Amino acid sequence: MAWLFILFADVFEVSWPFVLKSSTSFSKWSPLLAVALFTPSAFLLGHAVKQLPAATVYAAFTGIATAGTAIIGMAFFGESANFGRVCCLLLILIGVIGLKLFSGPVG
Repeated sequence: MAWLFILFADVFEVSWPFVLKSSTSFSKWSPLLAVALFTPSAFLLGHAVKQLPAATVYAAFTGIATAGTAIIGMAFFGESANFGRVCCLLLILIGVIGLKLFSGPVG
């Protein structure tokens, strides 16, 4: 269940940079929306830390968010998808999978 909390937290984490980018032209209050999107992430990560080591939760959370943000940027915003960048993103995802396989519960 902790890994689902991390994944759901990443949905909010990946969305806020794009919300912030698209909302800057609306008003000076629109960055508040991006900050509001972080609140569910913090709540979900708090629950994940109860079941997994904090270092594992944080590393998985930031790795998934980094890769997810880059993939969305490449797919929808025309960001570079060169071979080196894609290979580096795959290494991040391999690391997250390794954390899932080799991290035990908080003990």
